[in-house]
Amino acid sequence: MMTYDPVVYSRILTGLTLGFHIIFATIGVGVPVMIAIAEFLGIKLKDPYYTLLARRWARGFVITVAVGVVTGTSIGLQLNLLWPSFMQIAGQAIALPLFLETFAFFFEAIFLGIYLYTWDRFRNPWTHFSLALPVIIGSSASAFFITVVNAFMNTPQGFKLSGRTIVDIDPLVAMFNPATPTKTAHVLSSAYMTSAFVLAAAAAVSLLAGRKHIYYRKALKLTMLAGLIFSLLTAFIGDLSGKFLAEYQPEKLAAAEWHFETTARASLVVGGVLTENQEVRYGLKLPYALSILAFGKPNAVVTGLNDIPADERPPLYIHYLFDVMVVIGSLLIVLCIGYILFSRKARAAKGQALPRWLLRCIAASGPLAMLAIECGWIFAEAGRQPWILRGYMRTEHGATTAAHVDWMLLLFSLLYMLLAVTVWAVLRKLFRTNTAEQEMISRGIEGGEPR
Repeated sequence: MMTYDPVVYSRILTGLTLGFHIIFATIGVGVPVMIAIAEFLGIKLKDPYYTLLARRWARGFVITVAVGVVTGTSIGLQLNLLWPSFMQIAGQAIALPLFLETFAFFFEAIFLGIYLYTWDRFRNPWTHFSLALPVIIGSSASAFFITVVNAFMNTPQGFKLSGRTIVDIDPLVAMFNPATPTKTAHVLSSAYMTSAFVLAAAAAVSLLAGRKHIYYRKALKLTMLAGLIFSLLTAFIGDLSGKFLAEYQPEKLAAAEWHFETTARASLVVGGVLTENQEVRYGLKLPYALSILAFGKPNAVVTGLNDIPADERPPLYIHYLFDVMVVIGSLLIVLCIGYILFSRKARAAKGQALPRWLLRCIAASGPLAMLAIECGWIFAEAGRQPWILRGYMRTEHGATTAAHVDWMLLLFSLLYMLLAVTVWAVLRKLFRTNTAEQEMISRGIEGGEPR
């Protein structure tokens, strides 16, 4: 039986909550963008199928928002209960984005309610579409402000510590720290990308189930094209993130790439197994690639992990998280290109169906994209260790010393299992009892017949 250690249990509980919440947070940020794109195309092209897509996606989106509120509240509660010393500093230095995140959420929620209950209530459909824009602004702003807090944890500034007292606080300097641009941009673009693939996976599953209506083919086309655009954007921002790490968090980059000796012309390691002697076996080494990733120059010198104090080195397992994240992102780009090529071939063959193996790959793209999100946030948090506030406070110094955190872990675990089952059951019931074909019939869209 594991000896009770409040730091260990606090880390497990916080990690569990963040890992569960990020699923709904990602959908909550990305799906409004997809809803707006679908409604825009429906109005612009006078295409009722795209409008129906927006309607149905919006219904499912509301369910995930409700769960996101619960898990987001859990995070706020746990930050104060489990990390009181950290919040003593962060609560003062970075209070501004925490307040603005709450404001952004209320802004989003108000306009989401108006958006949902005003379908078909305006003569001009563009009026209803305009209500989607505040929802996008609110959800993206909420993600931006909460990510700013995480960026502050990686590159804290805008305050001074006098003993255990925080002084000379400048909230704007703390908020717009060096990590803010790349971290917030990466979170937003990856959320848009993942949501596109989750919706693409749903369309692919419907096609695999034998639903051949043009509604599903249009849903797949829209989501895969959006997925390609957002994937390329995420890859570009990821490159900028690597350059940020090289300058501000060289220990995280070195640990992620198993780069031990400071050297020029550094190779980038993909895969592999690390021996006790810090030798990489079975890995693919790409010459000069790490120097290019870090500084954009093949001859650039990259700091090695051996130049970092032993007690300040991140765990080396983050290498695998980084690899999984990058490999999945690359495969999704290839998948989108493959879809475009096969779609053109199918159109040239006058209605030939897409290969089932391709549809299966697209069906897997949603879970894979979400897996990349999970690996990304674990990489970001574990790669900052042993710090909770880099350079100022170690993780064990920020945690509670209270008893019964293990019981909190058990109770929250049960809560998350209940929420997961409930969400799955409600969404399944929502879309199975009112299929797209049935709704097309009720709305007089081609009688709901496939073509």
